[in-house]
Amino acid sequence: MTLVKFNADKRNNRSLLPGFNDVFDSIFHDTFFNDRLTSRVPAANISETEDHFHVELAAPGLKKEDFKLNLDRNVLNISVEQRTDNDDEQKNYSKREYSYASWVRSFSLPESADPENIEAGYTDGVLKIDIAKREEAKMVRRQIEIK
Repeated sequence: MTLVKFNADKRNNRSLLPGFNDVFDSIFHDTFFNDRLTSRVPAANISETEDHFHVELAAPGLKKEDFKLNLDRNVLNISVEQRTDNDDEQKNYSKREYSYASWVRSFSLPESADPENIEAGYTDGVLKIDIAKREEAKMVRRQIEIK
């Protein structure tokens, strides 16, 4: 026997069968389906120093060859395409799974960024991108004399 929760507050009153939508909501909002239907895009940290912008993406389990960085009209695109093929010599298997994952993150660069001076590195599962600022955009610090 299967028990299905019925929540009268979330019920769609316009439907012919009020509990029908709740059944499908409980099925498709289950973690089993959510884990497979949502694409996983890595979280990003963006910080700024006096002369650089820093972007860090948490992307463990990848290699630096998996990343593609493109700059198009002041938009920095970071993309990954990952394919895992299980090539076995034996054709006597009952189940074979392929794995394919891809994602893209895009960041608009401010006008103060220098698109000619962008450096990237990947260590310990974190992609680090340093974007230099233009000379005129760097913060100028000086002591002001009080008269």
